[in-house]
Amino acid sequence: MDKPHKLRYAVTCTEQYQTINHEKGFTMKKKILLLAVSSCFAQSALAANINLGTAGFSQAKFRSFSEDLGSALSYKAITPPTPLGVTGFDIGLEASSTKVQNSQLWIDATGSSMSNVVVPKLHIYKGLPLNIDIGAFYSAVPSTNIKLYGGELRYAILEGGMALPAVGIRGALTKLSGVNQLDFSTKSLDISISKGFAIFTPYAGLGMVWSDSTPNGVSTLKKESFRQNKIFVGGNFNFGITNIALEYDKTGSAPSYSAKLGFRF
Repeated sequence: MDKPHKLRYAVTCTEQYQTINHEKGFTMKKKILLLAVSSCFAQSALAANINLGTAGFSQAKFRSFSEDLGSALSYKAITPPTPLGVTGFDIGLEASSTKVQNSQLWIDATGSSMSNVVVPKLHIYKGLPLNIDIGAFYSAVPSTNIKLYGGELRYAILEGGMALPAVGIRGALTKLSGVNQLDFSTKSLDISISKGFAIFTPYAGLGMVWSDSTPNGVSTLKKESFRQNKIFVGGNFNFGITNIALEYDKTGSAPSYSAKLGFRF
């Protein structure tokens, strides 16, 4: 083989090697991503159905368990208060992981060890006139009887711009379904502020969550209604129409960590 042919052969082999390595690297990254997602949901996959009849709760324990539910199942928007505008949409998949404060009560209620409650959601927002946005979500927690849905109505007091931040107030509702022995719902009200910097928009807010927890068919327990304080901080990254948001929330005593991947336009 003459030198020009050898040179072309070497270049071709090098390019093929780089392509194979790139494909292997891409495949490895996908596997790592899938492993990370699987790990995130591993806790909920090990969970079982909530069964108050076998939990043996006293009223005080039922109240503590309900407070954990309030922290985990109350509304988490994972979005800044900047209004979408009349033609705007925000559609995304998200997950929130809440560190429960009464893990033994979750063992009693589900028969499985749980230190975190992971709630995956499908979320959609729509912009309306007058700086008003509406939103709704649905969730079904894997390997449990927990199903959850809810919605929000948000109004931007300040729309925000180059010099001014956006400020919004939000009212939201969530409702538990799928657990025959428990009626559980939350109402929340919060105010938040954000300021955009190129593709990144940090935001923060505070509010209140009101929860109603009513046992069904458990004669030893009665309804609990309570209020919890809420603080949250997050950041939204906008890459064209692709949108990534991360949020830390503390409702009552329990911290929650949330992530959302969606499309905002």
